[in-house]
Amino acid sequence: MRRTITVPLVAAGAVVTSLGLAAPAQAHGYVSAPPSRQALCAQGRVPNCGQIQYEPQSVEGPKGLRSCSAGISQFAVLDDESKGWPATSVGSSVTFTWVNTARHATSNWEYFIGGSRLGVFDGGGQQPGATVSHTVNFGGYSGRQKVLAVWNIADTANAFYSCVDVQIGGGGGPTPTPSPTRTATPSPTSTPTSSPTVGGSWTAGRSYQVGDVVTYNGLSYRCRQAHTALPGWEPPYVPALWAQV
Repeated sequence: MRRTITVPLVAAGAVVTSLGLAAPAQAHGYVSAPPSRQALCAQGRVPNCGQIQYEPQSVEGPKGLRSCSAGISQFAVLDDESKGWPATSVGSSVTFTWVNTARHATSNWEYFIGGSRLGVFDGGGQQPGATVSHTVNFGGYSGRQKVLAVWNIADTANAFYSCVDVQIGGGGGPTPTPSPTRTATPSPTSTPTSSPTVGGSWTAGRSYQVGDVVTYNGLSYRCRQAHTALPGWEPPYVPALWAQV
């Protein structure tokens, strides 16, 4: 009897252990401006994207990949060039902004067009802020291009991937942040309470609970995860935290 009991327990333990080892690190980061393909899906600007619309921050895979989906089958739509991805009009350089809902220690960030690396930005092995911006020069590139942005994590073998479609034309300067304008709403005069917020304006610095409803740029959003709001975490840009209602 002892054997028949012990063997299943050991086997079960091995399964649990293997599952634990196979589970990826929590994935939290993507390019929000100019909007990456996963950001466009999360914002509903590109329909029928599948699972990525709910977790744009989760495109994580081994370092050194050159695909928009990081090889993740449920995110394969990001590699579909026939999807009709909108391209943001930019000048000869543009500022890319990452939204980091989990601030992993960073090796560096890289930006590619095709097989050419346009820029690399050192992370120094430190945790980044809630948002990180880099200005990338497009050099002699023009017309429609797909930029692959890569966030290489310092303490794992993984990286996060975002593809951004741009239309490089005249203008020659950094692209302004696309609408909606990312301006925080002034704090209300009333004192925040622990009860759900319903109908109030989204405000940086305020703590929100699951179920709270706020307005931002005329639209309403419901909180999906408890958090303290930071600049750059406006509801349209962090669907992991807010769902439009």
